[in-house]
Amino acid sequence: MRRLKQFYSIGFVLLAVSTVAQQFDEKALIQNLKILSADSMACRRVGSPGGAMARDFIKYQFRKLKFEPLGKDYELPFDLSLRGEKKTGVNLAGVIRAKSKTDKYIVISAHYDHEGIKGEKVFNGADDNASGVSALFALAEYFRKNKPTHNLLFVAFDAEEVGLQGARAFVKSPPIAIDKIVLNINMDMVSRADKNALVACGTFYTPTLKPLLQKIEEQDGIRLTFGHDDPQLYKGSHNWTQSSDHGPFHDAKIPFIYFGVDDHPDYHKPTDDFEKVNPATYISCVKLILRSTIELDKSLNTSAEF
Repeated sequence: MRRLKQFYSIGFVLLAVSTVAQQFDEKALIQNLKILSADSMACRRVGSPGGAMARDFIKYQFRKLKFEPLGKDYELPFDLSLRGEKKTGVNLAGVIRAKSKTDKYIVISAHYDHEGIKGEKVFNGADDNASGVSALFALAEYFRKNKPTHNLLFVAFDAEEVGLQGARAFVKSPPIAIDKIVLNINMDMVSRADKNALVACGTFYTPTLKPLLQKIEEQDGIRLTFGHDDPQLYKGSHNWTQSSDHGPFHDAKIPFIYFGVDDHPDYHKPTDDFEKVNPATYISCVKLILRSTIELDKSLNTSAEF
């Protein structure tokens, strides 16, 4: 009987491990990355036909994930100035509601725009930031099936590459009350963990978040590290506090965790292509982000003050 009990115990453990391993469709993660970084997307520059194509694809995914829209067809348009020319950018936002009624939100974000075509050079931005947007879909897939503690507002930001203008517009005129946002989880460049490390930036400003993330064990050789936020240790471009769309949230005194990898030789180069991404490494990074998000959502008290 004892052996039989041990057998069942082992079986349940294996089932739990299998369930964790299948928290999102890994093939879809890679396929979405490939689609968003393809030449046909014309580099997704804000205000361009390529940006509009990417936006249509993201809206298709949002509808597939059954997000609750906060704007017309998920769109939150905003005005911006680009080299003195007025343009319209479009953020995309949708909600997965908490399992119990709450008015608190965690914003999970990734920017979908990139550098565009410069001369004859195509900047596909596979890591920057088709990787973050594809990861956004993967996280949403999990939470659609496993209801969160907080309302999760998923946002694909536009115009990040021209001064974080999409995020600035969102924080300035949010679709929900700004004081109801307890955390921003931002993903920008999360596929190229060449040093076997994914960085969680932001715990310097909100130290209570670090112990929650320190619980996250490494995934297939990829570990979660911390840094790039203490201004005494990181100067200039090495300090990531304002390096992506989490910056405006930080300025609004909203805690943030920014997931990203160290710069690589293809950063902001036309060589940042799908073929440079190791699928296994990328999947491991997204699993780390998902497990971190689950822990943050579960452990943060919905009435907590930071």
